[in-house]
Amino acid sequence: MTTEAVLKALGTVQEPDLKKDLVTLNMVREIELTDRSVTFTIVLTTPACPLKEKMRRDCEAAIHEWVSDELEVVVNFTSNTSSMRVDLTSVLPGVKNIIAVVSGKGGVGKSTVSANLALALAQQGASVGLLDADIYGPSVPIMFGVRGQRPLMQHIDGKDKIIPLEQYGIKLISIGLLVDEKSAVVWRGPMASSAIRQFVTDVHWGELDYLVIDMPPGTGDIHLTLVQTIPVTGAVVVTTPQEVALADAKKAIAMFGQAQIRVPVIGLVENMSWFTPAELPENRYYLFGKEGGKNLADQLDLNFLGQIPLVQGIREGGDKGTPAMMGNDAITKTAFADFAAATIRAIAVANASGTQSAE
Repeated sequence: MTTEAVLKALGTVQEPDLKKDLVTLNMVREIELTDRSVTFTIVLTTPACPLKEKMRRDCEAAIHEWVSDELEVVVNFTSNTSSMRVDLTSVLPGVKNIIAVVSGKGGVGKSTVSANLALALAQQGASVGLLDADIYGPSVPIMFGVRGQRPLMQHIDGKDKIIPLEQYGIKLISIGLLVDEKSAVVWRGPMASSAIRQFVTDVHWGELDYLVIDMPPGTGDIHLTLVQTIPVTGAVVVTTPQEVALADAKKAIAMFGQAQIRVPVIGLVENMSWFTPAELPENRYYLFGKEGGKNLADQLDLNFLGQIPLVQGIREGGDKGTPAMMGNDAITKTAFADFAAATIRAIAVANASGTQSAE
């Protein structure tokens, strides 16, 4: 038994998303051999990798088949979140991936999706921030139960920086944390755009695997400002199944394909896919139509990232400051966890294939 034999065996194991073997991808490290065991480390493309148990089983099977079926196989995991950002010295130097959550229209649950995506990523081991870029309708303070709290200022590297609040393991910033919630934010486009720039450049985000940005609905100044200020890894488009929402989702997708923006669309998620009453948890009622989002994703050749049911607990949790991922409803938690897993897999594949635009 030699290190070369172990590497040859592991060369038969594919990374499920990247479709290349672990050795070619340089994901195998720290091989240690004894007479009765082999121990090695696999470097994942994200700490939130949903398929690491499959990789563990595949590695064990490969060692037993190609080296010895009597060996104890110990597979350890570490992570180095993949990123296409090659210049990490300017804007948001410690942030590896930036996900813009967008919708063509309001009322489709974009903020709910953003909040629970961030929480699902954090619960799977990633370091995550959430930027509420919806200047006119901020909802993060309510959804995370931090209404009335104010972020502090700190002098860092010769500059005064805003320190994000932290709740449920997520770093948070929102205009709703800086202005009286009873006051309407009545700003022209340039003022709103200036606030977004400050949220990017004057907030100390630190080291993050993912920064999730809850964008305002529609297409406008803030969207342009954001993508021209920071290198967004990709956009997640939120829709509901009905035709009106799908038509607006198409506009959002088209916006990110324009020459002055050129942000890849990671995929599309369908919210409010069906209604499940609490007293009939096995029943599904398709109030807004069936699989409209999936059909649109197929039509536009986009990743379909999942379906989120319309469940009363999702709304109640957001209103109480405890998002669905912090609750006890297994159906909704599973739906959001599966959606987050599909999102990070799509990002990892895009980063590995070099389809993201570098800063």
